[in-house]
Amino acid sequence: MTDWSGYLTLILQGALVTAQLTVMGCALALVAAFVAGLGRLAPFAPLRWLATVYIEFFRGTSIFVQLFWVYFVLPFAGITLSPLMAGVLALGLNVGAYGAEVVRGAILSVPKDQYEATIALNLTRLQRMRHVILPQAVPLMLPTFGNNAIELLKATAVVSLISLSDMTFQAQVVRAQTGNTLVPFLAILILYFAMASLISYAVRLLERRMTRGLDGVR
Repeated sequence: MTDWSGYLTLILQGALVTAQLTVMGCALALVAAFVAGLGRLAPFAPLRWLATVYIEFFRGTSIFVQLFWVYFVLPFAGITLSPLMAGVLALGLNVGAYGAEVVRGAILSVPKDQYEATIALNLTRLQRMRHVILPQAVPLMLPTFGNNAIELLKATAVVSLISLSDMTFQAQVVRAQTGNTLVPFLAILILYFAMASLISYAVRLLERRMTRGLDGVR
């Protein structure tokens, strides 16, 4: 009789790797999104140009190609990354490029009278962003950021191509050893759905907390 408990343990170990990729990738994507998004709005043309190049490059090329470049090509330049770090870098930069446009759009959606008020108060550009603009823009970003996080979670399956033992990789191992496709892939289907649901719930909680009291201000 097939020892399914052992095989399911393998898949759960892969789920831990997937969770690590998702958390670390989302952290990198968040940083990249704000840096590039604010860069697109910077008063200095070189910063706007660099941010635009980053965004268009990572949005316009395949995540598969980006992952292969990070893992297989960078070592020729003397930069060798572990499979986990290569996956985090490729996923984070890819999703961060989409998040950058979310940041830019949310900031631009803040009413112009808010900007005019900050100028009248003689606030610096940094003070305007920190105390007035971002507190209003961030809640607008959260729903799309949640969608981006779920997209990153689903995209973690690509790391199986560089032999990183995530859920998809472990499911393929179980299928190869048992000849059964239904059980391992049904298991990871459920796990992906559970993780995505957890992300959605966390984002909704954060959104409610950040928008508390703002309705009366708008």
